[in-house]
Amino acid sequence: MQIYLAGGCFWGVQAYFDLLYGVESTRVGYANAQERTLKNLSYEVVCSGLSGAVETVEIAFDEGVLPLEEVLARFFSIIDPVSVDRQGNDIGSQYRSGIYARDLHILDVISEFITRYVAPKVALRTSKQIATEVLPLRNFTPAESYHQKYLANNPNGYCHIDISKALEPIES
Repeated sequence: MQIYLAGGCFWGVQAYFDLLYGVESTRVGYANAQERTLKNLSYEVVCSGLSGAVETVEIAFDEGVLPLEEVLARFFSIIDPVSVDRQGNDIGSQYRSGIYARDLHILDVISEFITRYVAPKVALRTSKQIATEVLPLRNFTPAESYHQKYLANNPNGYCHIDISKALEPIES
């Protein structure tokens, strides 16, 4: 199964999911860019805010080993779902949170998961609405090679995610 997760800077999201048993592959890139920007899409264009793209991690996983619900629970454990255009110290529309898929049925499952599990937890701590997008994947452009597996190659790089939490059981 494949899903696309945007949770701020894609380095940490990739590093976190790379540690999970059942994840077959990950690749960082830019999702849902405006069509007119696809031909020249780059990190600089994405950071300008003009592309409409979001930093995203493409995740292929074995649902028999790592169920979609656990992928979602883990994703929501490392992001702030009410934050608009920001995660940690990363600010800008390219850092908004989102979940994207090519299979539209998966989007229904995701929306139901958010309604049943995420929204009640959010309501206990704030009156803000969930800002995480749940949309069809229109396009995905892999990021430049230096972004791929960035934190594995640069262990002291900045990350707003506690990657070690991937090694712990997920709270229900």
